[in-house]
Amino acid sequence: MTIRVAVAGATGKMGKLALALVEAAEDLELHAALSSTSELDEMLGADVVLDVTHPAASAGIVEFAAGAGIPIVVGTSGWSSDRIADIERFVRGHDEAGAVLFIPNFSIGSTLGTAFAALAAPWFDSIEIVEAHHAGKVDSPSGTAVRTAELIGEARAAAGPVGAPHADQRARGQLVSGVPVHSLRMSGLLAEQRVVLGGDGETLTIAHSTLSPSSYEAGILLALRRAPESTGVTVGLGVLLGLDLPGATVPAAAAAVAE
Repeated sequence: MTIRVAVAGATGKMGKLALALVEAAEDLELHAALSSTSELDEMLGADVVLDVTHPAASAGIVEFAAGAGIPIVVGTSGWSSDRIADIERFVRGHDEAGAVLFIPNFSIGSTLGTAFAALAAPWFDSIEIVEAHHAGKVDSPSGTAVRTAELIGEARAAAGPVGAPHADQRARGQLVSGVPVHSLRMSGLLAEQRVVLGGDGETLTIAHSTLSPSSYEAGILLALRRAPESTGVTVGLGVLLGLDLPGATVPAAAAAVAE
């Protein structure tokens, strides 16, 4: 079966990478390549939409695709847990809504790094995140850092909040789920993240560096191929990799029952 893909943000770096991947894959076919001047209805008829636009445009694209019953993979940064919760409610309110997969980072290595940090979080009271990206990245903290902090917070539900002294001082970073996050935006960088965990007499650093956009290829292909069979709202590539992460999947039916 050939999967018809619509790419929103096709003129950007990630969009161009996605177009090349779709063209090279035997089981994928380009349905539409949308730019900032395209009409959203150009994605109608696609089996899956890939959103790699920017935060201001992403919400409208997600609501249109989901409302039209088209599964959508969201690779755009800037989606907080509150905004994702809004989409969860939207999906629950529309019986024929398409699945929404929020993927803060398509890198398998980065996804594993986040999972490792969540696994270690209950054992260390001091935890901080330092993330660095190229100067052109418009949002901070990164979606990956936000997702990592949220999972750390969930993993520490029983242990209590992270110790973050003097968090009211601006130089201490932005608190996300109680975890200080420090963002660097500099020329010469692509993407990297370090989670530093401190305990009595020791520190543990979980670090991941993105050296080339090719690190995103396997994750993009995996998400595009899995989206048509997905339901509800999924957060993070980890669930597609079979990682047991808290709060990763919210099937529409299960969420409705929970209410």
